[in-house]
Amino acid sequence: MKADFLKYQAQTTPHPLAMEISHAKGSYIYDTSGKAHLDFVAGVSACSLGHCHPKVTAAIKEQVESYMHVMVYGEYIQKPAVEYTKLLASLLPDQLNCTYLVNSGTEAIEGALKLARKYTGRSELIAAHQAYHGSTMGSLSVMGFEERKRAFRPLLTDVSFIQFNSDEDIAKITTKTAAVILETIQGGAGFILPTNNYLEKVRKRCTEVGALLILDEIQPGFGRTGKLFAFEHFKCTPDILVIGKGMASGVPVGAFVASNTLMTTLQEKPKLGHITTFGGNPVIAAASLATLTEITSSTLISDTLEKEKLFRALLKHELIEEVRGKGLMLAVILKNEAITNQLILESAKEGLILFWLLFEPRAVRITPPLTISTEEIKKGCTQILALLDRLIKVLGQAH
Repeated sequence: MKADFLKYQAQTTPHPLAMEISHAKGSYIYDTSGKAHLDFVAGVSACSLGHCHPKVTAAIKEQVESYMHVMVYGEYIQKPAVEYTKLLASLLPDQLNCTYLVNSGTEAIEGALKLARKYTGRSELIAAHQAYHGSTMGSLSVMGFEERKRAFRPLLTDVSFIQFNSDEDIAKITTKTAAVILETIQGGAGFILPTNNYLEKVRKRCTEVGALLILDEIQPGFGRTGKLFAFEHFKCTPDILVIGKGMASGVPVGAFVASNTLMTTLQEKPKLGHITTFGGNPVIAAASLATLTEITSSTLISDTLEKEKLFRALLKHELIEEVRGKGLMLAVILKNEAITNQLILESAKEGLILFWLLFEPRAVRITPPLTISTEEIKKGCTQILALLDRLIKVLGQAH
């Protein structure tokens, strides 16, 4: 199977990890040899409720037996999508009351950018240095990392960049700006939190000049930071909220949320301002509804902050410089890139799944399922510390 994988399936890098998967359940992924791998990554923050959560799989099975795809998005009334968007609206600030369901986070970004330009009649988009919002052309245009987008230019025009957490740069937001797009917590940059009321200040400036504020919650959303959405920590409500990843516990989904007033601008001049065949798919919507219901009707969100404390208490080592992030969106920053690479690759051999971040080479991603137990956290952290001890010995011998 590995040979066929490499031959017939397009690859993202020359050296994929290439674990052959048998099945997955809870906090574990099992390979075809039967070995269990403790998952500290959750499909890059996607599997909020772990693997094959019974309530999610039951919702999917029930919906599959009724109907699957029946019509392109927005034409037919389909119960799972209606119930999901109604529940989501009840949990969000009043102005975030209308949801456009799509297939992925990056498509949601595209829709949000289009909505901002259409509603404001302006063209300038402002994003942050070291931002990551996806891989399609519009999303690449607001990526703040030239090395990763240079090969695909020309991209969207009239895009400017500001430094995240820089009060001085806020003045660059003007009456020419259609929207400012920011990750509530910068992901690829190393799980950088906003400081010094930064998001509040950006919100105020956007309101003053008539620009829209788009917050990308694709990664920190759905309880991962100890609130349903991370913007709740920072007293800043966006005009457009972008969501995805953990929204449906492991099936492909995304959405952008705004006021009904904003959203109606996509209905005409031209009609079909944003269209998608499979957005709002009833099977995906059923999984999303089951996920959101479980997250908000349990103690998972508040438990997340307690689990963060446990990770921080355990992950202390001379090779660890700091632990960044919030809740179960954590980045362990090691002394250098070589140690990070060794830890992730050696952990894979030991049955512990860790992963990299895009732009911070010293970072080790720790974004486990919200359902991870304290025993599993202790087990994985013990493995990390043991591997770091071994790396110290190796480094000592190298010197």
